[in-house]
Amino acid sequence: MSTISFKAHIEDASQVEAIKAVLKALKIKFEVEDNPYNPEFVEKIKESEKQAKEGKVTRVKKENLKEFLGL
Repeated sequence: MSTISFKAHIEDASQVEAIKAVLKALKIKFEVEDNPYNPEFVEKIKESEKQAKEGKVTRVKKENLKEFLGL
């Protein structure tokens, strides 16, 4: 027996059920992992939270916001 992994970018739950039905019909054992966020993205968010807690932030006054954004 060998194992493969794949990602399915679905739009609704009915698509998950359709994929499950096909795999069951082919007698293929499977597992469904629900991971709504990209792990790399989650790591970036955690790093940003850590930086904020350490005070490594940039504060911009409202009147300087356009200049800061280059607008």
